[in-house]
Amino acid sequence: MKSDIHPAYNPVVFRDLASGVSFLTRSTASSNKTVEWEDGNTYPLIEVEISSESHPFYTGKQRIMDSAGRVERFNARFKTFGKK
Repeated sequence: MKSDIHPAYNPVVFRDLASGVSFLTRSTASSNKTVEWEDGNTYPLIEVEISSESHPFYTGKQRIMDSAGRVERFNARFKTFGKK
């Protein structure tokens, strides 16, 4: 690899705001916020809205959308669209 052209790849703590779970990994992302991790070291903290700990696909808690009701509302709203 060429030197001085790649971003720094350092340990970072990601915190899922939805579930409160934090995990330590390596990333090129950086942050001004810091947190002290379980090993006693301080790492940059990046807060994310959703991760595999809270995403419905990974947790198995998917919501069933009422698609039939949505289609009926759409058709009712636009039933006269384009007619003269």
